[in-house]
Amino acid sequence: MADPWLTIIGLGEDGPDALSPASRAALSAATAIFGGPRHLTLTGAGDKGQPWPVPFDPTPVLAHRGQPTVVLASGDPFWFGAGGSLMAYLAPGEWTSQPAPSTFQLAANRLGWRLEEALCLGLHAAPFSRLRPVLGNGTRAICTIRDGAAVGELARWLGDNGHPNARLTVLERLGGPQERIRPIAGDPPPDIAAPVAVAIEATDPGLPQASGLPDDLFHHDGQITKRPVRALTLSALAPRPGETLWDIGAGSGSIGIEWLLAGGARVEALEADPTRATRARGNVESFGLGHRHRLHEARAPEVLSTLPTPDAVFIGGGASDALLSRLWDLIPPGTRLVMNAVTLETEALVLDWSTRHGGHLLKIDLSEPTSIGGKRGWKAALPILQWSITR
Repeated sequence: MADPWLTIIGLGEDGPDALSPASRAALSAATAIFGGPRHLTLTGAGDKGQPWPVPFDPTPVLAHRGQPTVVLASGDPFWFGAGGSLMAYLAPGEWTSQPAPSTFQLAANRLGWRLEEALCLGLHAAPFSRLRPVLGNGTRAICTIRDGAAVGELARWLGDNGHPNARLTVLERLGGPQERIRPIAGDPPPDIAAPVAVAIEATDPGLPQASGLPDDLFHHDGQITKRPVRALTLSALAPRPGETLWDIGAGSGSIGIEWLLAGGARVEALEADPTRATRARGNVESFGLGHRHRLHEARAPEVLSTLPTPDAVFIGGGASDALLSRLWDLIPPGTRLVMNAVTLETEALVLDWSTRHGGHLLKIDLSEPTSIGGKRGWKAALPILQWSITR
């Protein structure tokens, strides 16, 4: 279209006074203006104003396709804003965007932080656990949050999740006449006004960045791929950005979690036991990864044909010749397959398949010290035969 029907306008706390002539013209010509109640009040949208449905739904905007329409967003519409949410429904020629400085830009400029060195997170509609994988000593993060009450919730979450000494600064209504910036220690003040962001300076250690996290970071019933074996398994799976893992026999979910922490994009997990499935979901959520991990209460090969095509597959639960045959038919060439065998029966299956198809075999024998009377000796874990192959 030569003349886009939709204009997405970034609005700051200084209201329409700071808008460009193009944005003002779009507001004047619009037959409908969509935004949050605060946006509509700031612009004086009047009868044209239509608040967003809760939860967010673009349908009312799309109903105005072809008519001059405005969407109002805070700051930069494409930085945790409505702009990105609308793109799935629009063609390139249908829209134009007029951004304003984002909350993250304003916060960095007020604090004197290099924006390229700070994490920018939208936690106004996402769990605080998204911070868990990324916070560590020296990390700086700027987070938009829901409202003033959420400041106290965030402070308590940090204290309960390994960051009790984090330094917090509350930034309220940035860019407008009611802007206020306050460091907080202890209980946050009760008069914090939205929109609000919190700047975090972490001083406590975060999660280790190498694969093979300590087992006690995961809730489990003993059925968990132990830390050293998990590290070797992740090395064989070799996660890369943009890739999807099928985690068959998820157990505690530890392999899928570490796949995501190591840079993989998505996990499709199968776990037939309802108790373990619930536990695995809890582990995933505790690491803030629920938006990238989907667990199916099913036993392979059920539902496999309905899943997105994998880049890697891990078999951690019981396997069978029928399962491997089905997988071999389903997964495309180039897919990496890793299987850990513990029982003699599964080991025989692995040896048979590796003889027929090749790949790499690794025998993992681990021992840890244990008490023997007043002395110590080595206690061996069950040996594991790992088979890895590229289809």
